[in-house]
Amino acid sequence: MDQQIQSQFGAVARNYIHSPVHAYGPDLAELVEAIGARGDEVVLDLGTGVGHTAFAVAPRVRAVVGIDLTSEMIEIAREQAAERKIVNVRFLRGDVSELPFPDASFDVATSRYSAHHYHQPRQVVRELARVLRPGGRFVLVDTISPEEPSFDTFINAVELLRDRSHVRDYRVSEWQAMLSQAGFSSEVLKRWDLRQNFDDWVKRMRTPEVAVTMLRSLLLEAPEEIRRIFGVEIEEGKLFFFLKRAMIVGQRGG
Repeated sequence: MDQQIQSQFGAVARNYIHSPVHAYGPDLAELVEAIGARGDEVVLDLGTGVGHTAFAVAPRVRAVVGIDLTSEMIEIAREQAAERKIVNVRFLRGDVSELPFPDASFDVATSRYSAHHYHQPRQVVRELARVLRPGGRFVLVDTISPEEPSFDTFINAVELLRDRSHVRDYRVSEWQAMLSQAGFSSEVLKRWDLRQNFDDWVKRMRTPEVAVTMLRSLLLEAPEEIRRIFGVEIEEGKLFFFLKRAMIVGQRGG
């Protein structure tokens, strides 16, 4: 799985520099506010990609460390930091399920649009409980599955066909259970539907044409209830649909 993630995202890393969802989404500012920064925090950004979350958080805190499995993403993040002259961030390549940090190293952890690639999410949450200080906060923003099993199955099949490194869009109830088991209390701050332009969505990941054809058929020929839940529609000849998102905040026990 690690090799698959590196292969998949290494080839498309530069597509994420100006991706509207990742670079400019309004949830980015909301995530920064959810941190509740005082200014002296040390923050860990999991699955940092090209650094969008780390750069957004940096002006509010003392220091940010971004970690990602894909070397190309880390290289671009470092380039971007140098270009922007942001000096309180650093980026390193690493596995989020085996964090290379001492216990109680961070005040806050963030994860934005990367957790659906975690092949060991329970282990990641346990690692967060280890590296966060007592009372530390974890702010998660990610795609989610509906609680209804048939909707869950449908959207994860769609996601996996588009991106072979996809593991799972977890349900909110699954995230809250994982957090609870690791000693976090949790709160869902927000849920929302994010409309996707199908063509842009598959182009960003360089999805093979045979898979694109299958995906288009899956969406357009899905049962009516699924098409309604995921907002599948044709507008001016273009296919659109919704991916469901949530912001969840976990608070580590003392």
